[in-house]
Amino acid sequence: MSLTRRAFLQSAAAGIGALAVPMLGEARVKTNLHVAYAGSMGALMHGGVAPVMVREFATNIEGRAAGALGLAHMIVGGVIHPDVFISITRGPMDLVLAAGKAREALAIASTELVIAYSAHSRFTPALREADRAGHVAWWRILEEPGMRFARTDPLTDPQGLNIVFMMKLAERYYHQPGLARRILGPIINHRQIFPEPEVMARLQGGQIDASSAYKTQPAAMGLPYLSLPPQINLGDAAYDKVYDTVSLRLKGKVHRPSPLVFYAAVLKTSRNRAAAGHFIEWLRTSAGQALLRRYHYDGPKGAAPLRA
Repeated sequence: MSLTRRAFLQSAAAGIGALAVPMLGEARVKTNLHVAYAGSMGALMHGGVAPVMVREFATNIEGRAAGALGLAHMIVGGVIHPDVFISITRGPMDLVLAAGKAREALAIASTELVIAYSAHSRFTPALREADRAGHVAWWRILEEPGMRFARTDPLTDPQGLNIVFMMKLAERYYHQPGLARRILGPIINHRQIFPEPEVMARLQGGQIDASSAYKTQPAAMGLPYLSLPPQINLGDAAYDKVYDTVSLRLKGKVHRPSPLVFYAAVLKTSRNRAAAGHFIEWLRTSAGQALLRRYHYDGPKGAAPLRA
């Protein structure tokens, strides 16, 4: 569905009663839209979406980036009250929907899990060749003594869960029992775990050698990365049943992987519900999808809406 600039501005005005300032023959609305989004989306939101919203729709995006699972718990607990919540994987969004905080969530994009690495690491030459026949496998390089591997917290961030799922799938795919333990150590390994926004910065600075990442992250920052087989990268819904063969128990709850789809929802407590709805609609238009592709996101691949 197409969304015109005038329609977006009119809906924003209706939603918040914004002060209209005449400009180029039409009312120019100035509004703030609060968006809580998965931390991996930082480059897209800051460098891509936010400037377009200001330029085309006179709407300022006030973003809160963090692990999607942590954001979901804050929304459910009433700690934060964003207009829009954008999650990766359905798990965090399911929490928000089950708590009655939103009516539905629409798929806006998808991605896959990769192994990002630093250009300054002593392991870089080996990692650069790892996906070529006859060279040392990527997982054997990650097992090397002295390898500084980073990931996010599985208690608060879906990516922290997804790297564990991926390693468990890799154990089976490569017939390597114990691979996950050898690379990750304990599930909660404080030597490896960092807040999501820090991980790419540490790779750039050479403070770590390699990390888990969604393809969108290193691609946007010009960092090298290794693509993984679809049977383990969580990026292909055709392998959903394969992904579902692994699980992880944390604090008494069993978690299972799902394809890496980004979902967006308007929160019921939003003060700008009309503008928030049109913002999500715009992300699904051809213009919005073209912007997502420029930031290395794949399309939603027909993922169905999630509903309470």
